[in-house]
Amino acid sequence: MLARLAAKRLLEIRQVFRQPTSQVTRSLSTALNYHLDSPDNKPDLPWEFSEANQSKVKEILSYYPSNYKQSAVIPLLDLAQQQHGGWLPVSAMNAVAKVIEVAPIRVYEVATFYSMFNRAKVGKYHLLVCGTTPCMIRGSRDIESALLDHLGVKRGEVTKDGLFSVGEMECMGCCVNAPMITVADYSNGSEGYTYNYFEDVTPEKVVEIVEKLRKGEKPPHGTQNPKRIKCGPEGGNKTLLGEPKPPQFRDLDAC
Repeated sequence: MLARLAAKRLLEIRQVFRQPTSQVTRSLSTALNYHLDSPDNKPDLPWEFSEANQSKVKEILSYYPSNYKQSAVIPLLDLAQQQHGGWLPVSAMNAVAKVIEVAPIRVYEVATFYSMFNRAKVGKYHLLVCGTTPCMIRGSRDIESALLDHLGVKRGEVTKDGLFSVGEMECMGCCVNAPMITVADYSNGSEGYTYNYFEDVTPEKVVEIVEKLRKGEKPPHGTQNPKRIKCGPEGGNKTLLGEPKPPQFRDLDAC
């Protein structure tokens, strides 16, 4: 019984990776914890940090004691992902392992654990929809559907022009401004990389954001509700309007 289940699971994973890299689905939650060689993702492909990023690598390593280089694995993987257009091929992970002087498996363990690292190609603008309960209650599923319908893709796929992909993220940590999305902008490499949150979005607003990005514009991030200031309520504060009273101290000598 267990052997049949294991064989079925392996077949599912292989079917996922037989698709073009840009079309790999993320519907199987553990699929990308596995690696199968493809023409643009195999260990023997050369990969190294760019000359501009070499100085950033040195700066990152300087934050850690020389005998704890491995602590730099996450920021170095992030830098590698920015340089490589938003995703991490296995050769980039091997390059990071060489920099921090650890076995490659130690880097693979990190890259496959954290959802911030993409194991397959993403769009130049990678759109992530928060799916945690507060955002879901406030309509995040409608937000995601609007993006997928407008772009003509499924979750995890990349548009034919290579500009956009849509994924899910939990939690973005600004539940008071639910629902929200984030846009990871890989259009200008690591030098121009940005990661911005768009809060209080609607299905119409996220389509508008997409079209501005398509035109090369930089839509204002933060709350998209003109009646709010950051995380404040619509129409301004209704409570705590005065200056707070200072703390009162007891005179212990008088006791």
